[in-house]
Amino acid sequence: MQPISEIYPQLSGQARRIAITMHQKPDADAMGSTLGLCHLLRQLGHTVQVISPTNWARWVDWMPGAEDVLDYELHRQKADAWLDSAEWLFCLDFNHMGRTKSMAAKLSALACTKILIDHHQEPDVNMFQYGASNTAKSSTCEMVYDFIVESGHRDKITVPLAECLYAGVVADTGSFRFSSTHASVHQMVACLKERGLEHTRVHEALYDNYLENRLRFLGHVLMNRMEVIYELNTALIHIPKADLLKFDIKTGDTEGLVNYPLSIQGIRLVGLCIDRDEERKWSFRSKGSFDCNTFARRYFEGGGHFNAAGGRDSASLSDTVRRFRQAINENASLLQ
Repeated sequence: MQPISEIYPQLSGQARRIAITMHQKPDADAMGSTLGLCHLLRQLGHTVQVISPTNWARWVDWMPGAEDVLDYELHRQKADAWLDSAEWLFCLDFNHMGRTKSMAAKLSALACTKILIDHHQEPDVNMFQYGASNTAKSSTCEMVYDFIVESGHRDKITVPLAECLYAGVVADTGSFRFSSTHASVHQMVACLKERGLEHTRVHEALYDNYLENRLRFLGHVLMNRMEVIYELNTALIHIPKADLLKFDIKTGDTEGLVNYPLSIQGIRLVGLCIDRDEERKWSFRSKGSFDCNTFARRYFEGGGHFNAAGGRDSASLSDTVRRFRQAINENASLLQ
């Protein structure tokens, strides 16, 4: 994989047909980074289509350009036609094609130039001709900002573009709480503000944009589905499918739930398991020196960042929770 800077000279001049995609069930960073890049490339004269592998949370629908994103599962024929005709494919906020679910085989088979922009660990670099992979970055949105500035197009940062990038940075840094919030993040935000960003509007769109049922669901989960294992400084939340149906929980409604137990004094690891139709989905968060990425890879076919990772399990909810209990006991020395 060659450095992404190699394509900077090609951004201006010849107009290209470009597809941009992200991981399945895109969050604010995935949607914000793809749309932010799309805004830039269209200003440079390229024809661009953003394609999501799946549906996405309704609380990112406000992002400028989200109305034009193709859902691959709903519009496969149209999306495949776009991919087949694309000269460039930008892959944002995922490190290997498996994160794109049913799109993975299609993307892997494409003969076009593939370009990676991502901040997750252990990327499949052999799949991409060009790319930027930096685990020290707060978010893929920060990396898209770097791409814009380093390629000489800071003047192309419009308010809609700034809103998309800011949303992803806010979400992935926990509103600037996490250790990934380096000085470069604040410098980026300062630039976006100078370009006209109204940050209050973005915060309201991200965090004050839910339905009543989600708040009641959160209360139910914290009261009835959370277990605190004090001797291992761990919290466990496991949510059966019946709860999702009872509270009419949609894509994105569980976003951020895994972070709540981290506010409990002494808790170093949180495991959240949600019973989905096809599999059980895990989210892990930690404080300090516990490596969520290694833990997720070892026990739950997952991965991600040092203090935030995800995984999956095809076993039943009760069996995968049992596996989690065994896993934290095996890692007891790292949690105390």
